[in-house]
Amino acid sequence: MIADQDITQTLWVSPLGPMRLATTPVGLAGAWFDTDRHGPDPQRVRQWKEMADQPLLAAAIEQLQAYFERQRRAFDLPLDLRLGTPFQQQAWRALLTIGPGETISYGELARRMGRPQAARAAGAAIGRNPLSIIVPCHRVVGSNGSLTGYAGGLDRKLALLRLEGAWI
Repeated sequence: MIADQDITQTLWVSPLGPMRLATTPVGLAGAWFDTDRHGPDPQRVRQWKEMADQPLLAAAIEQLQAYFERQRRAFDLPLDLRLGTPFQQQAWRALLTIGPGETISYGELARRMGRPQAARAAGAAIGRNPLSIIVPCHRVVGSNGSLTGYAGGLDRKLALLRLEGAWI
């Protein structure tokens, strides 16, 4: 568990709505939309230090802005995935192998994890992804190519895929 006193945060208004960004001494640990179904506990958030000028938070905002302006397709930030279980962390690392503009199914993600029978579990794990956009869970679609769950909302998932040129 990451200690609350070690977390710094800021609220950034993205083109798709407000996002809470959080960092630890290890790296960026959170990027949640304000309506994210699996966002951080508000009581914990109140204990985090507000530091918009923290260097890693500033770098994350800069890279996210460039992404939304189509000036950046990938992120170069140290990440702290310790908010998840070992299985979730494995799923989140597998998400990092999906390139911009590419989509894969939950089954393919499970195969990339070396767990071909774990598509549903992989789906549950990516639903808890704390690093929206940066760890690209929006690039996972149904086996028939349909849009499926996204903790930040399907409208945002569609917007992100369109931004990357993966969905028309």
